[in-house]
Amino acid sequence: MAHAHSDEHEATQGPKVLAVSDRHPRVRSIAVNRPSAQEASFLVATMKGLGVTLRHFLKNTVLPIKKGDIETVQYPEEKVVYPERFRGLHRLMKRDDGAVRCVACMCCPTVCPAHCITIVPAETDDRGVEKYPAVFEIDELRCVVCGLCVEACPCDAIRMDTGEHAKPVESRDDAVETKDSMLARGIRSSAVQGGEGADWRDRK
Repeated sequence: MAHAHSDEHEATQGPKVLAVSDRHPRVRSIAVNRPSAQEASFLVATMKGLGVTLRHFLKNTVLPIKKGDIETVQYPEEKVVYPERFRGLHRLMKRDDGAVRCVACMCCPTVCPAHCITIVPAETDDRGVEKYPAVFEIDELRCVVCGLCVEACPCDAIRMDTGEHAKPVESRDDAVETKDSMLARGIRSSAVQGGEGADWRDRK
């Protein structure tokens, strides 16, 4: 009875059954509802889409802008004010002698989720620093502006507080920030190079 009830339910709710096979009652021929010529031509849908486009065009050009509407910003003459928490482009901090504070510890490229930081370490003659970055590049097109590189840096060598937006470029290579370009935005860091030391409690 349950099976018969199920078949009856499917017959009433499903497509129209034209014929049932003699070998198995589940094998059936159903009627296929073909769309009309008006529906198949997509003329009505096209006119509706053009109507929506025309309505938005008149709303943004002729009618006065209301609260909540999307307003077109005439860039670059007009610029949107960024929020206070906007980080901006990277910059490399400097030591007292003007050299880069980065010691090529590889913490920032390791923690970077976008893998956009490239550092090539090299040895230095400075006895206080073991290594320095011979190459320090950041692909701003791949950067997700998470700030993890700043948090992972143990010597305050990299910051994201410039508030500058990445400039539009025509080539992908032009979007790669180099060590020189990031040092041009940097200033002398007030942090102690190498930390305060193990005896910092005794000196306070």
